[in-house]
Order: sequence, then structure tokens, then C-alpha cells
Amino acid sequence: MIGAGYVGLVSAACFSEFGWSVTCVDNDPERLRLLAANKSPIYEPGLDDLIARNKSADRLRFTGNLAEAIGAADIVFLAVGTPMRRGDGYADLSYVYAAVEELAPHLQGFTVITTKSTVPVGTSREIERRLKAIRPDADYAVCSNPEFLREGSAIQDFTHPDRVLIGTDCDRARAVMERLYKPLSLRNAPVMFVSRESAELAKYAANAFLALKISFINEVADLCENVGADVQEVATAIGKDRRIGEKFLHPGPGYGGSCFPKDVSALVRTAREVRSPLSIIEQVQTVNDERKIAMAHRIVETLGGSVRDKTIAVLGVTFKPNTDDMRDAPSLVIVPMLQERGAIVRVRDPEGRHQAERLLPDVTWCDSIADALEGADALVVLTEWNEFRALDLTAARKAMRGDVLVDLRNIYPPKLAVDAGFRYVGVGRGSK
Repeated sequence: MIGAGYVGLVSAACFSEFGWSVTCVDNDPERLRLLAANKSPIYEPGLDDLIARNKSADRLRFTGNLAEAIGAADIVFLAVGTPMRRGDGYADLSYVYAAVEELAPHLQGFTVITTKSTVPVGTSREIERRLKAIRPDADYAVCSNPEFLREGSAIQDFTHPDRVLIGTDCDRARAVMERLYKPLSLRNAPVMFVSRESAELAKYAANAFLALKISFINEVADLCENVGADVQEVATAIGKDRRIGEKFLHPGPGYGGSCFPKDVSALVRTAREVRSPLSIIEQVQTVNDERKIAMAHRIVETLGGSVRDKTIAVLGVTFKPNTDDMRDAPSLVIVPMLQERGAIVRVRDPEGRHQAERLLPDVTWCDSIADALEGADALVVLTEWNEFRALDLTAARKAMRGDVLVDLRNIYPPKLAVDAGFRYVGVGRGSK
């Protein structure tokens, strides 16, 4: 497994849990130091225990020595970063191709080289072309095996997947990958074999569709506010339709994270390049970008049109709960906008501080909700961590100076908030 980032680390730990011998290669000394101490460099529930257990069983090891790992491998996964490229929004494949060039000299015997990273259509064939140029004598097959892991529940997603998708046109590679995923197929998990192009595109299409659902329900939420409907009731009603489904119909301040923003952007770029534009998906980007700005304005408007010298308690800054991931989090737009308008921001996040401190300068980091609320003019919920759901609203109101509660995740019943003395503002909750 080349890359001990989010995808590589979770995948390596889970494969070793299946009983396979896995070597995870990374060139970051600090990351390797943490892993040597059985500490995950990312926050993911259950991952520390999984790493420790499989290291102890000698099924999982970590190294910076690529040559040693590749020479003994039957399968090599490429799980390096593919960030959004500056300027054009396309996926930056430089880390993928650098890994290919580095591993090529060390291939021995038949080896399956598989992309775990999210890569644009055609990447597997380009990897194959580059390998042929470097090692025309090598015996290998290049596959695509995209991941469909949700941060915060990645281990469950890996071990109980909706499907496993493998793109290959090589019978030998198919046999190797079938054996690799045998523990899952024995649990009746669908293991699907398709073309490499189909596998690569399916990953982007899946994330773009989920992003579309989020932007859709956010726009419906705005409509609900203007016609007196409740988006929670609307979302529940349409979500009961099995053709639509209940997931990703939760209104809020917009999507973020490591996948949706960059994958939507990369898919749009790919479609433009082949002159098959995805106008609906392009609009998803626009709606999401504008959503974050609109939510900052909502906070300002709720406080009378000015937040200058007002203290705002912000609960949650990560893009979602159960992760420390700050990539493209709505807070990175909303909090700076409040600060630019003169607000004093106090933040409580159970896991986000380490990643967020350099991204959100000049905020006050609090070790408890009570600390964040002290003397606040307004309370703003940005991330729906479980510890925020059980908040005693009456006690919270007493701890604050002001009475504004802007609930951008709709985690509190409006009547309960009003009874506690708050001026409550949710998302898409009409006149309630």
C-alpha cells in the first residue's frame, strides 16, 4: 500500500484484518513515527485499535523503504493524494505518476498494480503506458479499485461495503483481486468487475450525485423558508421513496471534505475536455460555493446586521462529525467572514483543533462547550457532533450574554430552543 493517508491507512489496516500480509509505505517520517507507536495520524473511530492488533499479529507493517515492499508484493495499491490542481480544478496526478516511476524498477514476478486513489478516466491506461516505457520486461497488470469510504465510518464501510468495484481487462489480475476480496464475497458483498474506464468514472459519478443531493435539498430548504414549509418534513417524505432514498437529504451550510469538492471539479473538467459538459453538476458547484457565503450572511442578519465586537460561539468546524478533516469545510468560509466583519469567535470542536488551528487563526479554542458559550452573543452550530446534541439549552442560554441560536444543522427542536429563551434560526424550517 503506497501511501498511509486516509484511504491507504484504512485500507491497509482492513486488509490485514482479513488475514493478508500488508506493508504500508510512506515517505513522511512523522507519520511513520506515530504509526510505530500504534497511533493513527488521522482521526477515525476504531482505527488505532485495528492498527495495533494487526501490527501485533505481524500482518501489518509500516516502512519508508519502497524497494523492499514492492519486491515482495503480489498487489501494489496506489493510495497517494490526488488534490485539486490549482488553476483548472483538475485532479493533480503528479503523486500517482511519481509513485509509478519509483516502484517500476523494483517489480518482480507478476504484480497487480491497482489505483485506490480517486483518478480521472484514462489514468490506469496512462500508468500502463508509463510502466511499459520504464520496464518493458516487467510482468504486471494495471487495475482500478476505487474506494467508497465515508470519513467517520470508514472501517464499517470497508468491511461491509455496498459493493466492491474493480476495473480490469486481465484474467490473471481478476483472479488475484477475487482472492483478495474473498473474505467480503463470502459475506455476500457484491464484487463487481467492469472495465477500467467504468470503474474510474463510477467513483466520480457517485460523489457528484451525492453532492447533487446535498445542493438540491439546500435549495429546497430555501424554498421551504419562503413558503412556510418545513424541510425536515419534506426530506422525510421524499426520502421514503426508495427511488430517492433518505441519505444526503440533510440541509446545512454546504458540503466539504476531501472528496466531493475535488471530485466534482475533476469530473466537470473531464466532461469539458471531451466536449460532453455536465451542466447540472457544474451548477452543483456554484450552489455549494454560494451556500457557505449565504450562511455567513444569515448569522450576521440574525444579529441585527452587524457582528462587530460581538462574541460568537461556534460548535464544530470540521466538515462533518467523527473526523478531524478540515478540507473545504464550510467553517473555512463562514468563520473568516464573521471575523472580517469584526466578530470575536470562540470555537469548540472535539477533534478538529489540531488540523484547524493553522487554517483558522485568531479564534479562541475552547476545551468545553461551556467555555465557548461564556459571554457569547450568539451560538452557531456548524458541525453536528453528538456531544452538541445533548446540550442543555436552558443552561446554555443562561451562560450566554445574547439569545441568538443559529442552528445550521437542525439538531435542536425549534420549540425547545424558544422555550429555553433563544431566538432560534434553523435551515429550511419555515415559520416554525
